[in-house]
Order: sequence, then structure tokens, then C-alpha cells
Amino acid sequence: MARRDWRTLDESDVRVRPGKGSRPRSKLRPAHADAAAAMVVAVDRGRWTCAIQGDPDRVVTAMRARELGRTPVVVGDNVRLVGDVSGRPDTLARIVRVDERRSVLRRTADDTDSHERIVVANAEQLLIVTALADPPPRTGFIDRCLVACYAGGLEPVLCLTKADLTAPDELLAGYTDLAVPAVVTRHDEDSPELAEWLRGRVSALVGHSGVGKSTLVNRMVPDADLATGVVSAVGKGRHTSVAAVALALPGGGWVVDTPGIRSFGLAHVTADDIVGSFPEFAEAAEECPSGCGHLGPPGDPDCALDSVPAEDAGTTATAGRLASLRRLLFSRAGIEQ
Repeated sequence: MARRDWRTLDESDVRVRPGKGSRPRSKLRPAHADAAAAMVVAVDRGRWTCAIQGDPDRVVTAMRARELGRTPVVVGDNVRLVGDVSGRPDTLARIVRVDERRSVLRRTADDTDSHERIVVANAEQLLIVTALADPPPRTGFIDRCLVACYAGGLEPVLCLTKADLTAPDELLAGYTDLAVPAVVTRHDEDSPELAEWLRGRVSALVGHSGVGKSTLVNRMVPDADLATGVVSAVGKGRHTSVAAVALALPGGGWVVDTPGIRSFGLAHVTADDIVGSFPEFAEAAEECPSGCGHLGPPGDPDCALDSVPAEDAGTTATAGRLASLRRLLFSRAGIEQ
């Protein structure tokens, strides 16, 4: 078939492919003004379990709306839902919006991994659960969790378990200058103090396997039915929580139990992120040379933080506090002291 001379064509010769519309897709999206507010309490294979705000017993299964694309949605996120939000079996709602996060706890697999994993969003505090014995405490892990707290906007709380096996005084002394609050629990007793720390707040628990996170949660939330494991003979715990899950506390608030982890990578955190959480040193850090790791001599001989400490009454910029800050910086850098 001979081709027609283009000079003889007009608009009537334009062909539209069958089944394809000629109208461009609109970028306008519905406002969803009537969307229900909820919090994500669990994530599993492309489905999000959400608790309706103000009614934590009404739990809705939802999928991510197409317009959100690949927007990450994690436990603790405050979201907006449309569709069937009754919570009845075999119903499905859609997540159409994710509210801005107030805090984010992130970690990487190790210090060289560029892929960040969001552990939980919008938690107000992080309970760093550490056994005083069986397994023995690892201060390096505690320090790394503190770094993640300061970088992510969470308040850290040391939660020391198994005080029936050994006293906590020596471990607590190492964190005096950082002024990190602590709660000490026993394996054989409930802890009213811990219940008070959790009441009315969104709290995440993190720690090595076997330190007793799930045991604590089961006491705070009696119907949680979380599996608890027995510490192995080599001192390394067996994983009993396999995914982060948020549970409503009877007295108000939420507790997020996270899987036991072996390491807490900090590839996403910079030295300035940590120093910025210490107001008494943040201003001086601005005078440091470019690329300063704030570790002091010999690696950072011109670090301006050394000029700050003073023992005058009324200031927190003490030598002990600077030493504690630098201990966190060494931990972030993967340097053992």
C-alpha cells in the first residue's frame, strides 16, 4: 500500500489506538477529607494492620493506595484510611495519606550498609532493654542505641532486666554523665515503675535476643501472647519476636516490641547528628574544621570541643560529659576504645 503524501493529510486522518483514551491523566488527587485517622500497628506482606485513633480495639486491615506509590509505611506511622474501616473480617481499607513523622528510629545492617531500615516511627521513647546477666550486658550496643535515639528524635531509657541475678550499680555508673534515665526490673517480679514510664506514651523496646523484651511486654499486656524464649547455652538469645508489633497498653499508650537484633548499624548517622543533640557542645562544633569527626587527638587535633568543658557550677559542659559524648562518637565510628 502506497504511502499518502503528507501534504494532503488533515486532522481527520489522525488515528486513535483502540482501547486507549486520548485524554491526559489528571494530576489532581481526591482530598479524602473524610479519611479516618489510624496508627499502623503491624505490617505483613503488603498489608498494614491499623488501629483507629480513639478506638484501639477497632483494628482495620489496609492496603497502600496506588497514589502513594512506594511511600514507606511502617509500624507507628499515623495514616489516613478510606473504604471499609469497620474492622469486620474480610474487609479492606486503603491508606491514602501518611502524616509527617515526629521521630524515626533507623538502623542499618552494619556500618557499611547504605540501606536504612526504619524500625519504628513516632515513638516518644526507646527502652534499651539490657540484661544485667545471662546474657551479659554489651555497653557498645547500648551506646549505639543511644546514638540512634539522639539522631532520630527519641528519648532514651535504659531498661535493665534480671536484677535478681546481679546488681545494676556498675553499669548505671557508666551513663551518669549522659543523664539517661533507667528502670531496673527483676525476672520474678512485676515493675510498677516500668508501667508508669510506659503509661500514655508510644514506647519502642529494642535489645538483643534473650534479654527479656517479650517477657516484659507480656507482663504489661497480659493478652499479648508473645513467645518467650530460653537463652541458649552460649549466651546468645533465640529470636522470639519476628517482626515489630505495636500493642495497646491497658492504662493507655502503646508499646512496640521489636525483633531481637545482633547489631545496630549506624551508617546513616553523622558525627554532627550526635553532637547536635548535646546543646552545650553544638555551638563549639560549628568552629571545627570541615570533616571533623569530633573524636579529639590524634585523629582530630583541631576539634573545638576540647575548649568547651568547664567545671563551673551551673554548666553541663563537663569533662565527664564530653568523654561520654566522645564514647558515643567512637561507637558510631566503629572504633573500640
